Amino acid sequence: MKINIKKIWIPLIAILLFGCDLEQIPQDTASKDAVFGSEKGLQLYSYSFYNFLPSANNIHTADGMSDYAARRGAPAFIMEGAYSSTSSDDGSASGNDIVALGSDRNWGWGHLRNFNFFIENCTDEEIPEGVRNHYIGLARFFRAYFYFEKVKRYGDVPWISKALDVEDPDLYKGRDPRSMVMDSVLADLNFACENITLTNDPTRSLITKWVAYAFKARVCLFEGTFRKYHTQLGLQGTANNWLTEAASAAKVVMDQSGFKLYTGAGTDMSYRELFINQTPVGDEIMMAVIMDNALAVTHAANWYYTSTTTGVRFNFIRTFINTYLNLDGTPFTNNPDYQTMLFHEETMGRDKRLQQTIRLGDYERLSNNVPFKAAPDMLYSYTGYQPIKWTLDDIYIDTRDLNYNSVSIFRFGEVLLNYAEAKAELGTLTDGDWAATIGALRARAGITGGLSTKPTVVDPYLQSKYFPGISDPVILEIRRDRGIELAMEGFRFYDIVRWKRGELMEMEWNGIYVPALDTPLDLNQDGVMDVVYYKTPPATTPPYPAIPVSDMYGGQPNPYRLSNDTYGEITWLNTIQRKWEEKNYFYPVPETDRLTNPNLEQNPGW
Repeated sequence: MKINIKKIWIPLIAILLFGCDLEQIPQDTASKDAVFGSEKGLQLYSYSFYNFLPSANNIHTADGMSDYAARRGAPAFIMEGAYSSTSSDDGSASGNDIVALGSDRNWGWGHLRNFNFFIENCTDEEIPEGVRNHYIGLARFFRAYFYFEKVKRYGDVPWISKALDVEDPDLYKGRDPRSMVMDSVLADLNFACENITLTNDPTRSLITKWVAYAFKARVCLFEGTFRKYHTQLGLQGTANNWLTEAASAAKVVMDQSGFKLYTGAGTDMSYRELFINQTPVGDEIMMAVIMDNALAVTHAANWYYTSTTTGVRFNFIRTFINTYLNLDGTPFTNNPDYQTMLFHEETMGRDKRLQQTIRLGDYERLSNNVPFKAAPDMLYSYTGYQPIKWTLDDIYIDTRDLNYNSVSIFRFGEVLLNYAEAKAELGTLTDGDWAATIGALRARAGITGGLSTKPTVVDPYLQSKYFPGISDPVILEIRRDRGIELAMEGFRFYDIVRWKRGELMEMEWNGIYVPALDTPLDLNQDGVMDVVYYKTPPATTPPYPAIPVSDMYGGQPNPYRLSNDTYGEITWLNTIQRKWEEKNYFYPVPETDRLTNPNLEQNPGW
C-alpha cells in the first residue's frame, strides 16, 4: 500500500458548538480561512490531533507481549514461522482479545497528513506569531509521536513533512535512514518544547509544555540506549548525545513543572491509587486517557484481567516477581530458601508495589458493597500472580467494559526513571540523583534501605536472569525499578528491544511453588482452600479449582506441569516453543505495501 492520504475537513457543527455566535448561518463545511484565520479555529483543529493517542485499552494491555507475561497463547510474533510480512495482527494478540492497535500504529499514514496539513496552513499573520507557534508546536509534537512509533516498530521509514496530494511522487518514496528520521523527530520535539505555552491543564487531558519535555526524555532515552546496545547500526558514537538530551529534558520537568511523586495515601496504597482513580491524581499524572462513567466512556481492565474467556489471561511469572526487593532494600533472592517458599511466605515483607500490582493475602473485593478476601483466581491465573494494577475492586465491573478509572499516558514517576537511566548510562549519576529518583520511588514503596546512595554491589540473580552483559550495579538496579514501577503500563517490550535483550521473551512461564500433589493450597491464608494440583483426578469434585499436571491431558501434551514432576514451580505452556531471532528487533514492512510501492525495502530476515 502506498502512504495513505485523506482530505481533512472540519465540520462546521464543531465550530458552532464550541464558540460561534448563534446568529451565524450554518454551512456544510468550514473553509480553510475560517479554520486557520482565528485562534479558535486553530484550537478546534488541534483537538483532532488527539485521535492519534492510544486508547485506555491499548495502554493497559500493551504489556501482554513481554518477558514477564504468561498468557493464554504464545504471541505469534515470537513463534517460529508463525509471523510474516503478510500477518494481519501486530503479533501480540492471541485468543479472544478485546482490543487492537490502531492501523496508524502499524504501517498506516492517515494521521500524518493531518499534522502536516495543519503545519503547512497555519500561516495567517493576523494571528500573533506566539499563538501560531503554540499550535504548530502541538502538531509537531504529534508528528514526533507518530514517527517515534514508526521507528520503534520498523527502523528506517519514509520521512514525509508535507501534506501529499494524490499525484505527489513522494507517495512512492523509499525508506529514509533512521538517523535522518530521528534527527527530524528531535527537531519537532525541540520546537514543541520551546513553543507550547500551556503549562497547567487541570483536566490532565491536554498536551502541555511539561508533557512535551517528558515525551522528549522518553524518546531520547530510547534512541540513546538503542544506539548504544545495537552496535550493528554503527550509530553508537551518537548515543551519548541522545542520552544527554534525555537527561536534560527530564531535569526540566523535575525542576520546573511542579509535578511530584504522589504519596498522599502513605506508603501502603498511594502507588495503586494512581491507577484506580477516575480523576487523574494531579500531583503525579501529567496526562491521561480520561474516563467518564456517566457518559459511558469506559475501558475493560476488569474484564480483561478477571475473565477466563476474554483477553490473553495475563499473569506475571515468578522469575519477575522474585525481583521485588525486601522492605529493607535487600534482594529477596538472597534468602537461600526463596525457591521453595509458598505463596503467602514469599510475598511477605516485600516492596509494597507488589501488593498493589497483584492479588496478595490482604486483597479485598466488593460484592454488593460487602468486602471479602480474594485470593488469586486459579481458574484465571496460570501462575498465581494475578494483576490488580488497573482493576477496580467491585466484582460488578468484571462483566464487561465498565472500568471508569482513568489511564495515564505520562506520569512523573516515568520521568524520574528516564532521568536516572540516562545519567547512569552516561556514567554521571550522583548519589543525589539516585536519592531524588530511584530512592524516592523506593521510599514510596515502603523500602527503607539504600535510598540515599548508589548501589555498589551487583545482585547476581538480577544479572544472571536478566542482564548478563551488565556489570554496573547502578544500571542493573535502575532496570529493576523500571520493570517494577512501570509494570503493565506498556513500556516493557520496547525496553527489552532497546536494551537488546530479546532473549528474555523466551523465558520460562513459571508460577507459584507447589510442595506436593493432591494437597490443597490456601493462597491468602483466609482458611479457604484455593487450588489443588493432581495427576489422578480427585474422587469427588472439590469446591475450588483442581488442575491436572500429568504429562498428557485430553489426549494432548498438558500445558500445566510442575518443575519437578510431583512438586515444584508451576510451569505453563512450555509445550509451545517461543523463539527470539535477530530479525524480531524490527517488524516486517507489510507485503501489501511493498507490492504497491517497490521502493520500500524489507527489514532483514523477513
